[in-house]
Amino acid sequence: MKAVLASNNKHKLTEIKTILAGKFEDILTLKDLGIDVEIEENGKTFEENAYIKAYTVAKMTGLPSIGDDSGICAIALGGNEPGIYSARYAGEPCNDANNNKKLLDKLHSLEKDGFQADRTAYFQSVVVLCYPDGKYISGSGRTYGKIIDEYRGSNGFGYDPIFLSDELGKTFGEAVMQEKNTISHRSRALKDLLDRMQMQNGN
Repeated sequence: MKAVLASNNKHKLTEIKTILAGKFEDILTLKDLGIDVEIEENGKTFEENAYIKAYTVAKMTGLPSIGDDSGICAIALGGNEPGIYSARYAGEPCNDANNNKKLLDKLHSLEKDGFQADRTAYFQSVVVLCYPDGKYISGSGRTYGKIIDEYRGSNGFGYDPIFLSDELGKTFGEAVMQEKNTISHRSRALKDLLDRMQMQNGN
């Protein structure tokens, strides 16, 4: 099966193509097809946003499309911030440094008079494979860690430098891609998607 990745985020494209290597006949990007489109993410959940992206591209190309929506969720902020707004948390245009600063500032605002806020957080990802007729399969994944004040590492993107992974014992910014892909929310969501595809195909 050929599939198109419904994203313009070069970091996500690299991660997804690496994780899905050998799982599809071919994985195309919007750039490969000469498509330049910004899709409005107006869903209220990760799955809704992933579906909106995948369905839009599937209809445009006539090919199955893979859409991903992901974000970081801080327990101290109710478990829903930044959430689905992670990429544009500090406003448009998207800016990783400003997003990180806003998240840390919000946590610091809770930490007065010696009170230590719960720094537990998790990355959540939902991946949707949508066909041109609108039918779809979804997979989800999550990975836990803590938000730290110190920026560590220059790998990855987004909140990676301040997310200390429980499983790796280092930030995603310090981890090389192979390490991150073994336990990341996106790799787990993609594995879940592949498992569901196999179940649907009766394998």
